[in-house]
Amino acid sequence: MAGDVELKLDGQGSGKPILMLHGGGGPVTIAGLAAHLAQGAHVLTPTHPGWNGTARPDWLSGVDDLAMLYLRLLKERGLRDVTVVGSSMGGWIALEMAVRDTAGLIGRLTIVDGVGVEVPGEKIVDFFALTPRGVAEHSYHEPDRFFVDPATLPPERMALIRGNIATLKIVAGTLMFDPKLLRRLGQVEIPVLVLWGESDRIATPVYGRALAAALPKGRFELIARAGHLPQLERPQETFALIDAFVA
Repeated sequence: MAGDVELKLDGQGSGKPILMLHGGGGPVTIAGLAAHLAQGAHVLTPTHPGWNGTARPDWLSGVDDLAMLYLRLLKERGLRDVTVVGSSMGGWIALEMAVRDTAGLIGRLTIVDGVGVEVPGEKIVDFFALTPRGVAEHSYHEPDRFFVDPATLPPERMALIRGNIATLKIVAGTLMFDPKLLRRLGQVEIPVLVLWGESDRIATPVYGRALAAALPKGRFELIARAGHLPQLERPQETFALIDAFVA
């Protein structure tokens, strides 16, 4: 529960708090990373309202709404010095949280191929115009390894995927950025690790470097042979970088 929203919230492990924020692909895209971090921390992994068949109130129609929702969650639970880890759109949510965190609840961020800022000359790919095969080719260094033909999926699974995509379009918009956010990142004084797959074609490493450069304490790390979801393609390399940063 966070205010008047019923959240599906998974928790595992014990220790310092980590909030894990998934992207448009849902909690499955960060499940392995969450399980890894839970070996030494208390990891909270919410399902964003509207994903995987969960309810989304009408007023929750933007990434800023999700940012305020999760700040309220941290406050309600009395959590401080929280590490927030966000993948793709989850990285955008984490950044929006950081610029609104007047109570100082967040201690550090890890952004994994996060969208959300407008970088001149480096447009985010129009995800909604891509075919399923196109999504795989833009998202992975090895698309053949990860592509799943929608025709092979059961109807209930396809219904969830379609629902997730529809909610993503409502919450993130078709452009997937806040035109004011890049400038606002200059007020984020906490350490931020920005991880990027070298083969990301949803948002390029040039985009990621610009995002990191806008953060006063931002650090950029490139992950070889990985795309938009390095935690899936190169888990050991991704885990090691996050472990060192959190420690």
